[in-house]
Amino acid sequence: MSARSRITLGLLVAFGLGCGDRAKDAPPPSESATATATATSTAGMVASADTPPPDVCGEVEGVDVHVSPRSPRPGVPLRWVSVSRSGAQLKPPKLVRGDASAKREVEVITALGHGPPSWVSATLSMPVLGAYTLQVPTDRGLHCHTVEVTEEVSTRPKAPWSAVWPYEHGWDERYEGLYGAWLEHLFDAPLSEQPVWKALYEALRDPKRNLLHNHLGLKEDDPEEAPNIEPDCADLPYTLRAYFAYKLSLPFGYSRCTRGTSRSAPACRRWSSSLTANDGSTGSVRRLGNFLRVKLANAVHSGTVRVRGEDDEGDYYPVKLDATTLRPGTVFADPYGHILVLVKRVPQTETSGGLLLAVDGQPDATVSRRRFWRGNFLFDDDPVFGGPGFKRFRPVVLEEGKPRALTNAEIMARPGYGDYGLEQYGLGIDGFYEHIDTVLSPKPRDPKQAFLETITALEEQVVRRVVSVDNGVARKKERRGIIDMPEGPEIFQTTGDWEDFSTPSRDMRLLIAMDVVLGWPSKAAAHPERWVAPGEKPRDGATLKAELEALLAAETKKRTFSYTRSDGSAFTLSLAEVLDRRKGFEMAYNPNDCPERRWAAPDESPEAKTCRLHAPAGQRRRMTTYRPWFEKRQRPPQ
Repeated sequence: MSARSRITLGLLVAFGLGCGDRAKDAPPPSESATATATATSTAGMVASADTPPPDVCGEVEGVDVHVSPRSPRPGVPLRWVSVSRSGAQLKPPKLVRGDASAKREVEVITALGHGPPSWVSATLSMPVLGAYTLQVPTDRGLHCHTVEVTEEVSTRPKAPWSAVWPYEHGWDERYEGLYGAWLEHLFDAPLSEQPVWKALYEALRDPKRNLLHNHLGLKEDDPEEAPNIEPDCADLPYTLRAYFAYKLSLPFGYSRCTRGTSRSAPACRRWSSSLTANDGSTGSVRRLGNFLRVKLANAVHSGTVRVRGEDDEGDYYPVKLDATTLRPGTVFADPYGHILVLVKRVPQTETSGGLLLAVDGQPDATVSRRRFWRGNFLFDDDPVFGGPGFKRFRPVVLEEGKPRALTNAEIMARPGYGDYGLEQYGLGIDGFYEHIDTVLSPKPRDPKQAFLETITALEEQVVRRVVSVDNGVARKKERRGIIDMPEGPEIFQTTGDWEDFSTPSRDMRLLIAMDVVLGWPSKAAAHPERWVAPGEKPRDGATLKAELEALLAAETKKRTFSYTRSDGSAFTLSLAEVLDRRKGFEMAYNPNDCPERRWAAPDESPEAKTCRLHAPAGQRRRMTTYRPWFEKRQRPPQ
């Protein structure tokens, strides 16, 4: 192999291209790109997955290594992300200075994701001129990848005047794997924490979180250059996907869709791409910011995700519900317009059940991480809602340089995908949640531990509501005056201050969450054989129910939080008191009310005596009219 061929091969491996049909998915690298490539790969291939892991460097089939920044340069943090798409389990890597045979180990910051997909990352804060070799142990061999740090700069092709960014290659399973790893690292935090970011840009600008921080070398994530990216829940999955595509020169598209009605599901008729979406802005970073904040945000909405699963139009397709598809990057759309993006899967252990963690955006621009459970992920397979549930972005490929989204049939036939499925629409509501629980926790579970996790999920939801109410109080103090209240179903989805600071959607989810917790002992008692602690015998249903109800009373009484009353004093409530007040939470979403009323304080109680603000009588009358929606825990179709 010639020296030039080795350089070209290194560029492909470094950016996840490797072998494949480049003629269809991407144009060949330009002369300048080939000449300035800096990443190279060590030779060799592990012959068999059954062979014991050797101690010599090689390439493990199905393991991709991605390098950032695009041009590794001295003094600029250098990051590797190694992703397994073949089932090979990756172990913590090490970095050596020099080629694959070097012994000079260099200290790096590492992270490990167990998947799916399994991935590891390594970050070198201050590289110097020369070669570095990342060594990734796997259960199938030692995968090595060498990068040359130089003063040269690899520039990507110039974008057409109409494009927001240039395209170099189409989406495939290698980029999907990196996308999942990038998302998991971006929003990672201990399970005991409830991380909240004031806006998405806060996470993107953090070099410790963002594995693609300043990947293009344009200072595109520095505060003085980066756009303020503040998507709400409908925009968040699109924004994350577009940002990632911008960094790696991948195609990105979006559809203009109807919102649906009480008689018809949302439908999409026009697909656009970032190749023709430039508004005339100059400068790569400015074009991206304007595209995300204006062009994209004005085109997509919550109905866009709920296109029927059988349709080929639209930006998402429904996935099979199994251990390989419920992974970072998968999107969840509830029937009423809320959207979450999965960012982590936590496997079941002897002491805890399997978990899915997701992030969502709020109208006030905050981004929060939440766990999967019935109180956060609402589901209903009634066809009137279209196609809610778990979905993934359609892969966008390049054909003769033009982007196109794959159809459902093409996704099923595409190597690395094949995960299209409609099974979630035939399970019913209870069947849907039972199926997901089985996927996440296939082994029998300790009923008390499982119930404690459910109570914790409710507690997290209540504590997050403190921030939402406080934001509304702060807004009232800042602007004064009455916040206009929309009419009918628009109370759940509108624009302006009502959308930003009222909580009807969140309170509807909270009420459903309360019902789940209160009904959990009875549901567990109906199938006691499924709830058996390790080393114990199954209980009868009546005994199990009594034990769980006693646990509920004790746990909710001792779990407390505080909110700020109108006079600035802190008032402490227990989770048990919140559950007792659930009727009051059917009328507690109006930001024109005082915080005491927002927390359903009983009239004439000492807690309520500090209340100073009340929603106008006309708004309260309309809230009474709308109360049956909250009593039935069912939003009207929009």
